[in-house]
Amino acid sequence: MPWTETESLSFLARHEEGDEECAERTLDDLEELRLRLEDRFENAPGGITIVIHPSGGWLAAAHPLLPAARLAAAPGARRYLAGWAASNELHVLNDASLAGRAGAEDSLRALLGTSGRLYAQLVVALNNGRTPPPWGPMRFLRYLRWAWLVEGSAQYFSGQTPYFRAALSRRLSGDEEPAFPPSARDAITLGGTIFDLLDREVGPEACELLVSRLRKDGPMAALEAAFRVDVGVIEDAWRGHLRALVGRQPG
Repeated sequence: MPWTETESLSFLARHEEGDEECAERTLDDLEELRLRLEDRFENAPGGITIVIHPSGGWLAAAHPLLPAARLAAAPGARRYLAGWAASNELHVLNDASLAGRAGAEDSLRALLGTSGRLYAQLVVALNNGRTPPPWGPMRFLRYLRWAWLVEGSAQYFSGQTPYFRAALSRRLSGDEEPAFPPSARDAITLGGTIFDLLDREVGPEACELLVSRLRKDGPMAALEAAFRVDVGVIEDAWRGHLRALVGRQPG
């Protein structure tokens, strides 16, 4: 099927014919998100191309590190790795493929928000300078160490953390307690909860501080600087926050 293009004020979507509705929804969502991020970051760029792929195979072929990232994630989280951010492009699946991966309603909303999370990831990277994109072997290794920050900030700044609560509930129903901060296996499921807690306890400016740079002394020092308390206090508050979020699940 031939490829075509759909434009908005700040973005361009490349997609197969027949995916025009998906492209228009994606561009509308990104325009709204860009306006919000312009109020929080010095650089929230336009001129980004969104490439909408018809299948997971096409998506993986476009970015060979995506399968490696999916292998690093827990099996229950892999469905949400449905796109990839490059320096000036976002690669995502079309709405039909996203719907095919979804479980319940929140899962579908999270998957339909993939382009927004990827754009937020790109904005954080531009303003941070050390988080991906761009990608490469060293940045991928850095991503594995800081995946909770990369994935969590993307959820938080795109406003999608609530859509992962069902996935959080499933994760906490297992036998193994999650690490703090979350490992790469749990980053896309639990990373947003750190930013949600930080926003509630300290404020949105603290979230912006946390993503402004990667501290050389590591994630624990970064968390202490953002929360302004000892890491043990943060961990206890975070685990309580997780229990509270699960307690608010319906049924």
